[in-house]
Amino acid sequence: MSYTAVGVDIAKNVFQVHYVNTETGEIVNKPIKRAAFLEYFANREPCLIGMEACGGAQHWARMLTTMGHQVKLIPAEFAKAFNIRNKNDAADARAIWLAVQQPGKAVAVKTETQQAVLALHRMRQQLVKFRTMQINCLRGLLTEYGEVMAKSRAALDKAIPAVLARVADRLPAVLIDTLREQWSGLTKLDGQIAEIERRLRQWMQQDKAVKAVAAVPGVGVLTATAAVATIGDAKSFRSGREFAAWIGLVPKQVGSGGKVTLLGISKRGDTYLRTLLIHGARSVVAHAKEPGPWIEQISKRRPPNVVIVALANKMARTIWAILAHDRSYQKGHVSVKAA
Repeated sequence: MSYTAVGVDIAKNVFQVHYVNTETGEIVNKPIKRAAFLEYFANREPCLIGMEACGGAQHWARMLTTMGHQVKLIPAEFAKAFNIRNKNDAADARAIWLAVQQPGKAVAVKTETQQAVLALHRMRQQLVKFRTMQINCLRGLLTEYGEVMAKSRAALDKAIPAVLARVADRLPAVLIDTLREQWSGLTKLDGQIAEIERRLRQWMQQDKAVKAVAAVPGVGVLTATAAVATIGDAKSFRSGREFAAWIGLVPKQVGSGGKVTLLGISKRGDTYLRTLLIHGARSVVAHAKEPGPWIEQISKRRPPNVVIVALANKMARTIWAILAHDRSYQKGHVSVKAA
């Protein structure tokens, strides 16, 4: 079936639509109000609709898919490459229309449950970031008064009562009270982060795919839930290597004149999931009692960081195989390519 390609630049109130009428050849590039957007596509023949993977795109992709349209969410940097003139809504819609007709891996359209899990991860990530900022702020402010503390949270909790007692005689009480309140607020942040992690563990116990992925060494509740929610449909990837490349765990290539040079990892795709996989691999290399012969052999030939990234790549491929083939993790499993 031939789908009419449509480029849509979504916004808060006014959406821009660009396509070519197959019957008349007319180029249509028009704005549509948010309230009339779904009505515009309700009675049309199935289209291939391209949208940037930005805020609100997942919602509109789900709604349009239920109408029978095929939706392709395009990374913003890929769509930007087709905008060769001034940036405005009409030009962006045309660039998306060009991009949606090109081959390339689209961003997965997620279910509301998967998006809800990722929302928990984003809120936890923000809380952790704010907690780190709060700790550094306390250390920095007290350094101005000659009190230097170590970097870790444990060192801060151990030293700050004595530090506040020493400076209480020479600093205003309003500052001491505020510093003490900010330090006490860290406990509240700890509780909020722990509650989000408890809810993620609860979802892991209810989801078969997450429980299967969590059995992989180096994969905990955060990595398992983030991987299942991010990947969407695992069968949309042809292989585990394609999934690993999608999250930026394969070497970047630079070539000219038939000579190809491999550089560091590409760092494309989802930064959060890639970070979790690398941290999990680092934990396995550093703390596993039996890391396995594969890690031991590669550790003899490569630097530690290269070993960690290679293991993260292997973990990503294992996660894809578990989800794509609907099977449990087997420690001694050897993958055999079909004849």
